[in-house]
Amino acid sequence: MDARLAHGFVEGTDALVCVVDGAGRILLANPALQRFTGRTPERLLGELFVDVFVVPEHRELALDAVARAVATGRAYPQEGDWLTADGTRRLIAMRNNVLTGPDGRPFAVAAVGLDVTEQRRREEALAQRARTDRLTGIPNRHTFFEELGRRLAQEDGVPCGVLFCDLDGFKVVNDVHGHTVGDAVLAEVAARLQAAAGGDDVVARFGGDEFVVLCPGCEEDEVAQLAARVRERVTAPVPTVAGALRVGVSVGGAVGRPGDAPDEVVARADRAMYGAKTRQRRRSER
Repeated sequence: MDARLAHGFVEGTDALVCVVDGAGRILLANPALQRFTGRTPERLLGELFVDVFVVPEHRELALDAVARAVATGRAYPQEGDWLTADGTRRLIAMRNNVLTGPDGRPFAVAAVGLDVTEQRRREEALAQRARTDRLTGIPNRHTFFEELGRRLAQEDGVPCGVLFCDLDGFKVVNDVHGHTVGDAVLAEVAARLQAAAGGDDVVARFGGDEFVVLCPGCEEDEVAQLAARVRERVTAPVPTVAGALRVGVSVGGAVGRPGDAPDEVVARADRAMYGAKTRQRRRSER
């Protein structure tokens, strides 16, 4: 009865079940694996498994893993790309076990594989959403602090410039034209900030109508140049369904050094931004 149950499970499961000998030749391939590879049992048994479903760049590693498992009597869980009958790559999570003969000596490796391609894609999408501002698609506050902290923790002596940008007049846009138009303006500002920044810079939405830019390797003069580019690009008219709209931007900069606290560097840039906003307000009141 137990043998019949085991046979029924192997034949009926959707898991990809494969047994290979120490040389990597297939001793057993269940119907799920036959469907996956598009091969009949006659075209699977005796073939090297790496010639059937393993992607080319993993071929040598896969053969070595089987040889080591049979030599040591130990096999470990793995994930790897397998090829379907039409050449599509699928990510397979494998539970591997070493089979032993009556004499107790290892002679084969049994793998039970599950297709986790979609699951990993969902996990990656969730992780990306957790790191990204949903409206603008750029990194969020948490991701910015992570990256700034990583940069400041390096002991290479390289400075790290930070810009703190606060939109001026954005509340009026929201109040007069509604949040849909306001959201479109924020998305356009994010795109303009990315265009003004360098290829290694990180542009993030800090919250509301506040944005920050991380400029690795930038000293004060480079931060000032970036701030000028930001002001020029952001203050240009933004085309919207309500017509061309303008928002201003107050920008403050600071330079962090290795060992500085991320909060303190951002706070310095924030204070510089408020200083710039105050000066702009005074000029407009004259």
